[in-house]
Amino acid sequence: MSSEILIWAEITHAKFIHPVTFELASKAIELSCKKNNIPVSALIFLESELTEDYKEVFCLNGFDKVYYVSCDKFNRYKSDIYAKAAIEAVKLISPEIMLTGATCQGRDLAPRISTALHTGLTADCTSLDINEEGKLAATRPTFGGQLMATILSKNSPQMATVRANVFKPLENTVRKNTEFIKLDIDTSNLVSAIDITDFKKKISSSVNEINSAEIIVAGGRGMQSKEGFELLKQLAKKLGGVVGASRLAVEMGLADAQCQIGQTGKTVSPKLYIACGISGALQHTVGIANSTKIVAINSDKDAEIFKIANYGFVGDAFEVIPKLIETL
Repeated sequence: MSSEILIWAEITHAKFIHPVTFELASKAIELSCKKNNIPVSALIFLESELTEDYKEVFCLNGFDKVYYVSCDKFNRYKSDIYAKAAIEAVKLISPEIMLTGATCQGRDLAPRISTALHTGLTADCTSLDINEEGKLAATRPTFGGQLMATILSKNSPQMATVRANVFKPLENTVRKNTEFIKLDIDTSNLVSAIDITDFKKKISSSVNEINSAEIIVAGGRGMQSKEGFELLKQLAKKLGGVVGASRLAVEMGLADAQCQIGQTGKTVSPKLYIACGISGALQHTVGIANSTKIVAINSDKDAEIFKIANYGFVGDAFEVIPKLIETL
């Protein structure tokens, strides 16, 4: 086993490195400091050779090493060939810790790797740390989002998946003398049973901005109806933001599932998050913890949301929001 933290560097359908890669790198550098500055590495699969553009991005985001495998069979993500190659690659690298984004790809690939290597995997983490024994302490919501559990892995690599927007990328980039290592993996036997014929984004016009939105106006069951959510849309439009929703609001049919924020939805980190008629259950708040400013509007002065809000309106959202719109 090598003492390093390995991050899966996901290539998106549009051929970009997924932003969660750099969010994980920022956290990995912090973890590395608690483990005598062990190397922070990346593993990336490419259709062709590693370009200078990719190299530049890795150098500026704190990576000590980048392991890569080049093969034309990696032109699009396919579970079977990616898993087979990734398992071989991780065996060669033998990292102490491996982190993966909890994206569609990461959630598919990470458990295949952990199963093959007979190691544990903590999924959808909201916090990572190194404990007194030098082990990865991975924290995630459990019991339906009612409790937070910190989980340790008995075997190596100690694996965890983390959603996008849980951690922030490096604020100040410093060029590193990153070492690029091409892995010698036999790709001739990589034959896929999967045939992808087409790719379409299942996403609506405004929802696709929720992951990167700087302003989000979100509603819970307190908004009562679709008319209530129309009010949120008006406020969001005034602020130049987008609309989000709690799980209960989605279950009530008030908003699209792709707007859902929280443990079972999206994790967001806007500069301004306005929670309207949202009680503030842990299941929801784990998805907004990295918001710069949180404003809560709720008629219940004892609502949990006020415990994490920077500013609060105790009042009826149907009275407060129109006044905000009018003021704006």
